[in-house]
Amino acid sequence: MNPTYVTFGLTPAVRAGGVLANGAYHIHRDFLDFVVDGRPLLRRLAYLDAVSPLASGLGPSVFTEQVRGLLLETDAPLEGGRFVIYGCPECEGLECGAVTAVIERDGADFVWRDFVWQTDESPDLDLNGYHGIGPYRFRGEQYRAALERLLLTDSAHEVPTGPRVLLIGQRAAVLAKLAAALRRIGIGAEITLDAVGALAEELRKYRAVVFGRTVGQEERDAVRDAFAAARSQAVLVTALAPIVPVLVAQVEQALERTPRDRRLVGLTADGGEAVVEVASECRVRLVAHRLDRLSRTHAHELFDASVEPGIHRIPLAARAVRGQSFVVARTSDVVLVTPVARR
Repeated sequence: MNPTYVTFGLTPAVRAGGVLANGAYHIHRDFLDFVVDGRPLLRRLAYLDAVSPLASGLGPSVFTEQVRGLLLETDAPLEGGRFVIYGCPECEGLECGAVTAVIERDGADFVWRDFVWQTDESPDLDLNGYHGIGPYRFRGEQYRAALERLLLTDSAHEVPTGPRVLLIGQRAAVLAKLAAALRRIGIGAEITLDAVGALAEELRKYRAVVFGRTVGQEERDAVRDAFAAARSQAVLVTALAPIVPVLVAQVEQALERTPRDRRLVGLTADGGEAVVEVASECRVRLVAHRLDRLSRTHAHELFDASVEPGIHRIPLAARAVRGQSFVVARTSDVVLVTPVARR
């Protein structure tokens, strides 16, 4: 088969981390996604929780090795000229599964073909092949330019880096638990009582600021003014409740890079149902978190399935939303959180 030409590019993307209902952690990963004919390639794999090999946290030498591999300047890591296109966000092995493809030259062009879900050294194209994906033929000049730009020292800013978050408040125990949870999933977190006197260069390093619930309006305004004076783009967030998974979800929502091109676009909840709005087909998971009268936290899994575009109404069990409660909705790259309104 002789594929027609398609365009090639790169775009920043994120795999949202978080604390799951069972206490497990998902690592937050910033990475560069491949853009084929103007559309991120990962979006064509609606249910896949994965990242490209161009991810933050790899270290300069490993990142460079990945780029040179895609340029075919090094040997393919897998048999048959195969390269990992998307892999597990938590590890680097094939055991969890990976999307691989053959990358080859055809004259000056680069061709990606025979996409497959691979879990060992010998992929089965008939059984696990992505028959609706590819082959793709990229013009060599455009393909090389996009990847070689990542190797230039003055273009280092194009590679996503792990985000940093500033936590402000006096409830040390809650903020310490939140900081530990964020660091566990790959988000840098620092705690302070006041950020007003900090240097502008330091403030610009943070992508989000979380105010503890004890921080008054006057203090929040002063911090907001300090970040504005520093020309910071940080998102300012006020904590909803002393529930660590909810706070982590708030941070993940604040850190979202592409709010205009997301699959999960809306979430509301009242005492009877959660309403989820989806822009494109994806897997959605909903978890309810609540505080009981003794300030103990509880988590209840509500929903986990693939859904079509549109508005979906999901019943809320009464036991899941008693008292002060919140609903967290997740896809592989988007997190939304909302309090449950009382009827």
